[in-house]
Amino acid sequence: MTEKEMIKLSVEEFSRIQRYMMIAGKDSEVYKAMKERYIDLKVILTSSGVNLTEIDRIKA
Repeated sequence: MTEKEMIKLSVEEFSRIQRYMMIAGKDSEVYKAMKERYIDLKVILTSSGVNLTEIDRIKA
């Protein structure tokens, strides 16, 4: 997988997980589990040079 493909997949997953997090209650176990992956994806995307300003709807 190329770096470009990895970034594309990570952006798609980042967007998807944010949608799920907005549906789940912040106090739920599901939200807490998704937040771990959300943070992982933020690190991956940031270290890949992706500007999250426009795509980060959770900002957590």
